[in-house]
Amino acid sequence: MSLIDRYLLRLALWPMVGAMGVTLVALLLERILRLLDMLSASSDRFGFVAQLAVNLVPHYLGLTLPAAFFLALVVVVNRMNQSSEVDALLAAGVSLTRLAAPYLCLAAALTAVSLLVFGFLQPYSRYAYRAVLHTAQNAGWNGLVPAETILAPSKDLTMTTDEADAAGQQLSRIFIRRITDKGREEITTAKMAEIRRAADGKNVRLELQDGQQLRFNEQGRPEILSFKTFTMQLPMTGPARLLRARGGDERELTLFELADQARTGSSTLSSAALKGELYGRLARAFSLPLLPLLAVPLGLAAKRSGRAPGAIVGGILLLAFHHLIQLGEGLAAKGRVSAELAVGAPFLAFAAIALTVFFTSRKRPGETPIGQAMEHLGAFMARMRMKKATAGAAP
Repeated sequence: MSLIDRYLLRLALWPMVGAMGVTLVALLLERILRLLDMLSASSDRFGFVAQLAVNLVPHYLGLTLPAAFFLALVVVVNRMNQSSEVDALLAAGVSLTRLAAPYLCLAAALTAVSLLVFGFLQPYSRYAYRAVLHTAQNAGWNGLVPAETILAPSKDLTMTTDEADAAGQQLSRIFIRRITDKGREEITTAKMAEIRRAADGKNVRLELQDGQQLRFNEQGRPEILSFKTFTMQLPMTGPARLLRARGGDERELTLFELADQARTGSSTLSSAALKGELYGRLARAFSLPLLPLLAVPLGLAAKRSGRAPGAIVGGILLLAFHHLIQLGEGLAAKGRVSAELAVGAPFLAFAAIALTVFFTSRKRPGETPIGQAMEHLGAFMARMRMKKATAGAAP
């Protein structure tokens, strides 16, 4: 690589890593909060959430990589344009194609990474995520009672407590509803309770204090028992059966498995769904080499209109491409449109836009239809800011 290539790549590296890292962390944190809320009844929720978060990384990496790469290129090219470095390179005989060449090579390397992520890491991590979530949701009751959580370890037992210590063993204001072996309802409340595991490891013993128990006798009449201390034994429940084998969903299959099952028809999944998933992954991976063709002209066109409009226009195009691919996969899975057309049409349209913008900008860098739209958008945003400032300054 020449000195210019190394310089351009070094400029783009850290903005791309920073944008990808910030976005990845933000998405993971949002998902972790939802998982903590979902698994609040599990005493080992932090262990489960950590495993789930690790298995979510390939999924969010596939989402953030194209966006971070595109945003980094727009920022870097715009920064070079604002400091007139691009003008100096063009004046020295470096064409726009030569300027974009190192970024196209970087895009080719990222395409290989995306094929690895989309084709192999995501299917296995998706299945692992579902397996861990299935285990967490069906882990059974381990004898601990978290505060302000309604536990239903079985259809015959419901428990809740207003307060509990960190270990979930010292409880205050506890409520227990149980259906006995004879099918009679039994409701117990107590001011205090302590949970201790039995020696057999299959039951827990509740030592209740200052409470009452409502139960029904053989004649069906209610009876109320008030007690100072009362001991109750409850069974712990084991985990439910394991999740099905991998491959019940086309998103859990690797690229090779998708291609093989779509060709042979040996899967219980429809061939259209398999092809739609296969072409969708390939379209997302091979869209990366198109991003420099779009980002470099947008970065050049941002000299007059500012950086924000270029990022907005590019973001809209990337978002539209992502959702159109998803729509195409859905239409293909339902058999309404062939997978080749449903996924190929958005990819070809995105490729046509990127190529048109790049080759239009070769003669006059920055002078593209999108660049003109960015100028209008930037002028509109400037007018809105001026109008807001004028309104704020008015008495």
